Amino acid sequence: MKKKVLPVLVVLALILIISGIALLANLIKKYSPSKERSDYASHYHINDPSEILIMQDGEDLDFRATNIDGSIYLDYQYVHDCLNSRFYWDSNENLLLYTTPNSVITVNADSSEYLSNKDTKDFGKTILSTADEKIWIHIDFVKEFTNFTYDSFENPNRLVVTSKFGEIHTATAKKSTYVRELGGIKSPILSDVKKKDTLTVLEEGDKWTKVMTADGFIGYIKSSTLSDITTDTVSSDFEEESFSHIKKDFQICLGWDAIYSTAANNNIANTLARSKNLNVISPTWFYVNDNDGNLHDRASSSYVSFCHSKGVEVWALVSNFENKDVDTTYILTHTSVRNNLVNQIVSAAIQYDLDGINLDFESISSDVGDAYIQFVRELSIKLENNGIVLSIDNYVPSNYTAFYNRKEQALFADYIIVMAYDQHYAGSEESGSVAALDWVQEGVQNTLAEVPADQLVLAMPFYTRLWCLTPQGDSDDESSDTIYQVTSHALGMAEADQLIQQKGAEKTWLSDAGQFYASYEENGNKYEIWLEDSDSLEERLKVMKESKLAGCAFWRLGFEQSSIWDTVAKYF
Repeated sequence: MKKKVLPVLVVLALILIISGIALLANLIKKYSPSKERSDYASHYHINDPSEILIMQDGEDLDFRATNIDGSIYLDYQYVHDCLNSRFYWDSNENLLLYTTPNSVITVNADSSEYLSNKDTKDFGKTILSTADEKIWIHIDFVKEFTNFTYDSFENPNRLVVTSKFGEIHTATAKKSTYVRELGGIKSPILSDVKKKDTLTVLEEGDKWTKVMTADGFIGYIKSSTLSDITTDTVSSDFEEESFSHIKKDFQICLGWDAIYSTAANNNIANTLARSKNLNVISPTWFYVNDNDGNLHDRASSSYVSFCHSKGVEVWALVSNFENKDVDTTYILTHTSVRNNLVNQIVSAAIQYDLDGINLDFESISSDVGDAYIQFVRELSIKLENNGIVLSIDNYVPSNYTAFYNRKEQALFADYIIVMAYDQHYAGSEESGSVAALDWVQEGVQNTLAEVPADQLVLAMPFYTRLWCLTPQGDSDDESSDTIYQVTSHALGMAEADQLIQQKGAEKTWLSDAGQFYASYEENGNKYEIWLEDSDSLEERLKVMKESKLAGCAFWRLGFEQSSIWDTVAKYF
């Protein structure tokens, strides 16, 4: 019996030993760090050996650089979006432009030369390549005008770019270890780390910390292998471009003079006689009249001379919306046409001895934002070279007008005017104030986030709107009010005041709006009006004073009551 049991026990023991060994092997496999190396082509989605990865400020970007004839070239869109938006590509005329504070640099494709104003210079290497139907710019040409540093590495080909300078968080490896693709010992190894290597800490974690190695690998390392995190400073010796502005030694008090015929220029004596404290006038003389960038001209030399005799500067307005057949997009996106427009504006300013130009380009689309800003840059340089002020009219900031790029405007232009009116306008679906005080205050503060106070001019309305609410029947929802068709038309201050008196409407002061409100009913319609007068104007003048702005502007002369100027005088 014992002879039969013994073999069975041996077999069972062997089974247990084998099972134990297998279990132990599985446990070792499960809990041992992986030695698998990262497949860079798969991990970084590399489709072409000539691609160069870009690791910028601790981030692996989707953009790629390339190698052309042994030099590194950057994708134009990457340069524009991530390094320096002042580079501008004209896809219609195949030109690369860069604007400094005092010159426009022009580069043609596949050339080592560039034009700076009228001087031709040689970079020594091809600046701009159009290989593979993309726009590539030599990295060192970009670097001449841009504050960034870079190092290049191989396997895989990559650039480590630093464009943000200041404090960074770093830690030192306590021992030799690895940076992995993801947090976890089974994640493939991106890079080896030696003891005492310094790593940039991107995101601290309890078990795994996101880091970047000195040669640009971004991944995860065991937190326990790192020393305490310290703060280091990354600096740059790049000299930023210095911008200058034509600043007046007086607070701006500007009024727009609506001139729609040359005969209207003859009224300037009466206009100035009633406009106390006005020191700048902006006649609406010029507008873009065709797709070649030519101007329609209603200007008058005698008008300018009379204003100058009264100590009033003339900043003539140039607009883009009077001729509805003009394609603003076409004009702004074609460099040759844009140059013609700039030259016409500057020539007119010189011809009529203007002190300034007031640019009022409205209703442009977001995809033309870059071209519009390029237009501002080019115009500002030529005006400044002739001692002529450039002021630019802007909407109150909003998400859908961000492309107007007020910050960049303020670098090149001398004054930025925020048109703090038309909160509710002719096409509004509901009635309301043209410029409620709280809305104006918010608009000023949001503009100041982009524009220095000593360049910002607050524009105020001399008009209001009379709103007519015509009942259209009750809503299907029993809890809702009557549905109205809303229409309106503009009124000057005196006309609005007379209307309220005629209708016997009672005025109520609205503290939030900073103005009087009145309403009345007639012929089954409800009429509403948010009045503009000395009281509402003074509330906005207080905003100008409290925010230490460069001055104020008024749309438009002729709509105001005479008493307005006594109110204005208190702030000048």
